Amino acid sequence: MAQIEVDLPDRITGELNRLVESGEFLNRERAVEDLLQRGVSAYDIEEEPTEEMDSDLFTQTVEDQQDPAMQEGGSDDEPTF
Repeated sequence: MAQIEVDLPDRITGELNRLVESGEFLNRERAVEDLLQRGVSAYDIEEEPTEEMDSDLFTQTVEDQQDPAMQEGGSDDEPTF
């Protein structure tokens, strides 16, 4: 198990002590471990496939556009707005 050293503000240390004393956690080490795990889990975002991220957005937008001259449909010469 990796060990890290962290300096915590007094208010956080007080909250940890209060949680341990109230029986929420067995000891301070377990409290820190559990709370860190919950925090990390909150940021556990599924990664999107890299194929979508690699596509060129400008090129895709240009490819999605249609040339009005190539469209089938009305043959009237009146302009449309």
